[in-house]
Amino acid sequence: MKSKKPTVIILLLIVFLIAIVPLFVLQGAEFGGSDTAGSEMVDEITGGEYEPWFTPPMESWIGGELPGEIESLLFCVQTGIGVGIITFIMGRFVERKKYEQNHTAQ
Repeated sequence: MKSKKPTVIILLLIVFLIAIVPLFVLQGAEFGGSDTAGSEMVDEITGGEYEPWFTPPMESWIGGELPGEIESLLFCVQTGIGVGIITFIMGRFVERKKYEQNHTAQ
């Protein structure tokens, strides 16, 4: 059987390079999100400052903007709920297929 050690070493080296090279190549680079790009585009089109027409409910409940940590927490909770729903549905499909195969074979 052929040794997989060289392949593993090469793959680990590639992962290391992917993680480290951007730290040196992209020094001082600024990355903007889609919110920033959208706001800039609206400013270009309208020629003025964008005024939101909707206030998020959480901001009106607490009387101000949510801290970044809380936004991250809520995003993670939302992601977890979504993943749970998707895996539940996929599991149901798999179990239904197994159930149907068992009952048609009998």
